[in-house]
Amino acid sequence: MPYQYDVGNQHLHLHYDQPAATWPNALPVGNGRLGAMVYGRPDAELVQFNEDSVWYGGAQKRTPNAARHLPELRRLIRAGQHAEAEQLARRHFFSSPLTSRVYEPLGQMKLEFGHKNVTAYKRWLDLSTATHTTVYQFTNAAGSTVSVRRDVIASYPDQTILMRVTASEKIEFTVRLNRKSEIEYATEQCFDSLQSDGQHVVLHATPGGKNSSPLCLVLGASVDVGGSVEPISSGLVISATECTLAIGAQTTFRCTDPESAAIADVDAALKQPWNDLLKRHVASYTSLFDRVALRLLPDASHVPTDERLKGTGDAGLAALYHNYGRYLLISSSRSGHRALPANLQGIWNPTFSPSWGSKFTLNINVEMNYWPASLSNLAECASPIVDLVERMAERGKHTAQTMYGCRGWCAHSYTDIWADCDPHDDWMPATLWPLGGMWITSDAVENLKYHYDRAVHERLAPVLQGAVQFLLDFLVPSADGAHLVTSPSLSPENTYLDANGAEGIFCEGSAMDMTLIRRAFELYLWTTNTLSLANDETLVSQVHAALARLPPLHVSPATGLIQEWGVNDYGEAEPGHRHVSHLVGLYPGRDITSSTPDLQDAARKVLARRAASGGGHTGWSRAWLINLYARLGDADEAANHIAQLLAKSTMPNMLDDHPPFQIDGNFGGCAGVLECLVQSHLEGEKEDRVVIQLLPATPSGWEQGEVHGVCVMGGWSVSFKWKDGKVEGEVTVRCADTALANTASVVFPSGEGVTLSGVGEHVVARPVT
Repeated sequence: MPYQYDVGNQHLHLHYDQPAATWPNALPVGNGRLGAMVYGRPDAELVQFNEDSVWYGGAQKRTPNAARHLPELRRLIRAGQHAEAEQLARRHFFSSPLTSRVYEPLGQMKLEFGHKNVTAYKRWLDLSTATHTTVYQFTNAAGSTVSVRRDVIASYPDQTILMRVTASEKIEFTVRLNRKSEIEYATEQCFDSLQSDGQHVVLHATPGGKNSSPLCLVLGASVDVGGSVEPISSGLVISATECTLAIGAQTTFRCTDPESAAIADVDAALKQPWNDLLKRHVASYTSLFDRVALRLLPDASHVPTDERLKGTGDAGLAALYHNYGRYLLISSSRSGHRALPANLQGIWNPTFSPSWGSKFTLNINVEMNYWPASLSNLAECASPIVDLVERMAERGKHTAQTMYGCRGWCAHSYTDIWADCDPHDDWMPATLWPLGGMWITSDAVENLKYHYDRAVHERLAPVLQGAVQFLLDFLVPSADGAHLVTSPSLSPENTYLDANGAEGIFCEGSAMDMTLIRRAFELYLWTTNTLSLANDETLVSQVHAALARLPPLHVSPATGLIQEWGVNDYGEAEPGHRHVSHLVGLYPGRDITSSTPDLQDAARKVLARRAASGGGHTGWSRAWLINLYARLGDADEAANHIAQLLAKSTMPNMLDDHPPFQIDGNFGGCAGVLECLVQSHLEGEKEDRVVIQLLPATPSGWEQGEVHGVCVMGGWSVSFKWKDGKVEGEVTVRCADTALANTASVVFPSGEGVTLSGVGEHVVARPVT
């Protein structure tokens, strides 16, 4: 009998009727630290590996000694001397070397099966178990029909990638390790040594650059009774009906002896039966994944995923996109020793020259990676952010003092494995923006308002305080003396046209800057109150005073748009720009709400202008538009951008296509789907009451559905079903503790509400209208 495609939980499957010819068709597995892209080829299988600490080079000293030039730069900006300001910045504020470090591939495994002319082929990724499976049949030399099944998992408890190969008759295949580029026909191999002794295949490599972290990649195998393993120069020849392959890897970023550590991981895994390995893996993964469930109807999950993406985009496909986003976050960001966050590609990078270095990009992209963490109950997956900002806060002190003469710490638009905080590259619209570290820190603190953890809060408190100290020193009085503004300021990656039609980049107090600073100050005051810290009262009073002097968002009297560059009503050099930084107060922030209708109206006009000019043309920017429209309660536009994301910015393997691949669109879209279904905000002087809105922006095509365990602010969660835009049956609302909000108001689509209080599970009947 052939191995069958398991159709159970098919709504949680990515499935295909042919193997992956290229990387955009291969499927990802990961345990947070180790990742692999699996092609599912019967003839010559390819599995590409990543380990999140494999980066080119070590820590660098790049900080420009710029503080003495800051007054002149500010003078030029205020005078509107754009060219002169940019020339000064280029001379004195850019780093040398220009860029921080680059993320590299770990290696590859090739399995030479030689199975051709196969039948009954199927491969799938089961999100409910985080298991990749390939099944098929082939005819052997004796004329027998042989059934083959291959399962791949990335085990968090066993810290290895594991492949199980089973066949109805004994088969022979060769498995080899190498380390080369994503170009399959390339012959250059980037490693130091490769040895096979019959027990292990051991590959050593040193990524380029000074003081990089040497790596060790190890392959081991175990076979059933009657099977055999024979060493060859670069791998193993295996003859068996059942075989388990284990792949381990370590670098000196986390251990002093990577080879011993990787071999220990492999050997420990291979001592266990496959069923036990699988059970441990699934239990660890589902402890996170099963917390939240989403199902949308109609659902065409029986259609192969690549074909389904070419269709009209059934509601179930949007649910799959969301569930896939949660899978990807669990797979690319888990807690552990010196844990690292998901980077620009999560962990799945096939090339030695990845776009934008596959780094941690802090002017939207890493922040977007963690948008789903709170709503979809994956707070632990955001813990690597805490580890990173703690290290950034130390390195960023030197950046703040040397570049700006400020206390505290700062970081610019990018960082890397070494927590680099200096300006990155020489692209003026992005380089000189020192608020990236503050933004990602503020997000980490605000996530505590969904799922409170005092120990994490106590770790983040000094990091946030250092960011606030920098802000207080960095702010300067506005031209009229009425407000405090940032200078130099910019709107990340965008360019304006002044009144004379001249292009410019620098301004004073961009909308994004002032929105983010207001939130950082408010979170700092919340932190000092919540933790009852014995803080410097002078600093607290300075924050209160500075808050009172921050300028509001400005709406252009001529266009009705929110002014992106602060007090200056500049024109846009690129009206369809991918960034919508001046709307950060709408989403992910909470400054533009129904209580500020003039700002909401201005935000709608900004979005309309972006759309009319071709905005949303990258995957992550399209995902941002989904969330922005959801916050405005515009279900039709949210649905439009979900459809566009799936149709234009999603590869056959459902990874986000910037282009090229960036994972932030997956995470932003994942958050956007839930934002259409559930929204929340805190009210009251002490923020002790949460308002939970059900179906605030639900697309009409989502005819029926259910969600379970969605987290909302204040430490509450909600579960319910709906049909045709109306909640059906009972709503279950749960409060784990009252450390944040002790009262919740559930608001139904009709506008009617029910108020609840106290720890425990509350069951609410839908109001009768």
